[in-house]
Amino acid sequence: MKILMVGAGGQGKGHSARYQQMPGVEVVAAVDVQAELLAAFAKEYKIPNTFSSVEEAIAWGQFDAVSNVTPDRFHYPTTLPLLAAGKHVLCEKPLATNAADAVKMAEAAAKAGVVNAVNFSYRSGGAMQKAAELVRSGLIGEVRFFEASYLQSWLHQPAWGEWTTTPQWLWRLSSAHGSKGALGDVGVHIVDFATYVMDLPVADVSCRFALHNKAPGNKIGEYVLDANDSATMQVSLANGALGTISQTRVASGHLNDLRLKAYGTKGALEVSTSGELGTLTACLEADLEKPKWQSIEVAPVTDNQARFIAAIRGEDGPRAPDFARGAEIQKVLDAAEESAAQRGITINL
Repeated sequence: MKILMVGAGGQGKGHSARYQQMPGVEVVAAVDVQAELLAAFAKEYKIPNTFSSVEEAIAWGQFDAVSNVTPDRFHYPTTLPLLAAGKHVLCEKPLATNAADAVKMAEAAAKAGVVNAVNFSYRSGGAMQKAAELVRSGLIGEVRFFEASYLQSWLHQPAWGEWTTTPQWLWRLSSAHGSKGALGDVGVHIVDFATYVMDLPVADVSCRFALHNKAPGNKIGEYVLDANDSATMQVSLANGALGTISQTRVASGHLNDLRLKAYGTKGALEVSTSGELGTLTACLEADLEKPKWQSIEVAPVTDNQARFIAAIRGEDGPRAPDFARGAEIQKVLDAAEESAAQRGITINL
């Protein structure tokens, strides 16, 4: 299996390292418009071929599948020609920066008949997958209420680097550089996380944004810091369940934590990404009156890269979330953005 990397940044390093661990998989080429970055990336991962554009790589053609790890705003224009060329594509999240483009990508992938996947990376957590299994088994009954959050703190605690001087972080704060703020960057994960576990789509959403002053005039160099720092959503699910979904970059003390509490007619569960596999606790029907919560054992699961390769090979097993799922999540984010622009009006999906 021959892989083309589109994008030579931090995400590209993670994808390349994972592919190189897989028997029979080889990263044979990489694309990036930044020549020095591309050269260093190819040298580090021993990638023999490099190109400055997707079109050049397609003309060469000696690859089977693609990991698209470009910044968000480039997913749509770089993925469509790859699909038209009949290549299997794993795209980083979000699938696109708006639902219209995401839907076009999903339709193009279906028309091409290729394997397509979105890297909602938290699907690789054992606790998340076990929680989804328990919900689908009926163990907690019908979900009636939930609380979900994605908490980061890098605007307060630069544990991953000093964001005020680093383009890798600054672009995430600027709408002119393609950012949708906390909503688009991490909200995409927690919406997928919560609705996947509960196995229910969003019916309507009301959303509010917060933007804080982080520099004089909220500008650093070419970056206008106008993308939301926090977003809170009040959400109704298709079965009438009500809940909240929150995402922020200012949750001091939380470097990178996803959590979901789901309350059903027969029990409740709490799942988080804490630790290597995540953690899962539940209060089940027999223990509700006490109430007594118990830890649920979880096991490792395959990641999206492995599921992507397995699907291309036609092997049985769980599949990574596809472009249709990516488009579904983007519709929720678009509705949340529309709601926030109108100070929290409810938007039906």
